Amino acid sequence: MRPKQFYLFPLIFLLASLIVMVLWNNVLVDVAPVNRIHFMQAAGILVLSRMLFGRFLGSSYYIGRKCRFGPPPHVREKWMTMSDEERQKFREAWKRRTGRS
Repeated sequence: MRPKQFYLFPLIFLLASLIVMVLWNNVLVDVAPVNRIHFMQAAGILVLSRMLFGRFLGSSYYIGRKCRFGPPPHVREKWMTMSDEERQKFREAWKRRTGRS
């Protein structure tokens, strides 16, 4: 990690925590039965939400790379080498597991 990046992460985290606090106090307090929060509670909510709903440390596919949509390269390669019959079986299994097309 370069020294510039070392200082950038805490600044981004502090700014994101401030944004969470301001949004919580100015939006949620008015529309939901919740109390106002202070800065450290906002930072805790930010960390907790990243742990529960986001990639807290990222995945190996996204770390150090630009965000790419779609499956990782090894999955794409496997798909490209599948026969039409294997692809159809995969699609049918996917529909059964997810209930989607």
